[in-house]
Amino acid sequence: MTALTGTTAQYRILLVEDDEGDALLVEELLVDTVLDHSLVHCRTLAEARHKLAEQTADCVLLDLHLPDAAGLTAVDAILQAAPDAAVIVLTGLAESQAGVEALTTGAQDYLVKGKVDPDRLQRAVRYAVHRKQAELANANLRADRLRAEENARLERGLLPQPMLVSEQIKATSRYLPGRDQALLGGDFLDVVQTADGLIHAVIGDVSGHGPDAAALGVCLRIAWRSLTLGGHRGMDLLRLLEHMHVAERSSSDLFTTCTLVTLDHAAATATLYLAGHHAPLLTTGGRTVELAVGHGVALGLAPGMCTWSPTHVPLPPSGSLTLYTDGLVEGHNEDASQRLGVEGLLPIVDTCTDTDAGAHLDQVIAEVRRRNAGRHSDDLAVLRLDWVDLPAIPHQRSSVAEAGHVPRVPGR
Repeated sequence: MTALTGTTAQYRILLVEDDEGDALLVEELLVDTVLDHSLVHCRTLAEARHKLAEQTADCVLLDLHLPDAAGLTAVDAILQAAPDAAVIVLTGLAESQAGVEALTTGAQDYLVKGKVDPDRLQRAVRYAVHRKQAELANANLRADRLRAEENARLERGLLPQPMLVSEQIKATSRYLPGRDQALLGGDFLDVVQTADGLIHAVIGDVSGHGPDAAALGVCLRIAWRSLTLGGHRGMDLLRLLEHMHVAERSSSDLFTTCTLVTLDHAAATATLYLAGHHAPLLTTGGRTVELAVGHGVALGLAPGMCTWSPTHVPLPPSGSLTLYTDGLVEGHNEDASQRLGVEGLLPIVDTCTDTDAGAHLDQVIAEVRRRNAGRHSDDLAVLRLDWVDLPAIPHQRSSVAEAGHVPRVPGR
């Protein structure tokens, strides 16, 4: 519906009246008002439906006695054909109760034929249209509120509170949907610490966007937490996650990439599994590198046929691992013809110098988005694990020295 916010706005009025005399009277009354309006006259409900399918109306003046419909049936039919239009019913002097009943079905007002003057008709049309607009605005607000509540529930499912006991390990995460007011996508992450003291983390990305991907992401995140706390590890865990993915996905073309990390604080090592996902970034001493990690195929691409190999990485006494989804690197690097990529991300991570983990992630994401300038709409999730006071292992090779770029197996 066109917003009617000023005295110069034109009201598009549809008159549905089979009596030529009554129709002429309404037309003359409208001419005597100060309403800027256009009027279309239909004689039957079928003709009115056809006209409403061709063009919209701000107000429908509806006689309750038509050749092909009568009473509340006619009101219901017009409201279905033009849900955004304000309906004013026209009744006879002896049937004003029918007008009251029409209000309960969605009409905005009723007028008694023979008791209408130009001023009354003018007020009725204006008030009816603006009340209808207010109803639609309130309905949109309710829909936005429900959407926000739905997003909040999905976000709680995708981004739970970490279950950490160790004071030496800190988990920090960020999640940004690809588009404003869009449903959350299928990116998910989680961190738990098991009774043996090991820290387990996952980050994943279900292909696609919207509620189906988000629902599957929540399912896999909850399954990962439950299976990990239940003692499942490594390839056994990935096979169970893939089984869950295949059972719960809404279409056979959906797949999921993910990274599993197990951090052993006592041994100062991390064990990683990649399933079609980006390798984590290791930061220590002010330098960030991409870890050299063996890659495997994304979950759901070849169900039951894949294997995933572990990569064991020694960790420095203090540092951080950053796990992330595609949205952090697949945007543009200022130049519209060039993607940022891991090579472009690494210097951004190192040049953002805020010592607080959350503020540092915010700086990195802000710079990535600045360079991208809104040209890419993928979801973005980041999980950063920081540690201090890891034991120094004798003859430990530097994880930075072992790190390097390894091309990913296609799967995203």
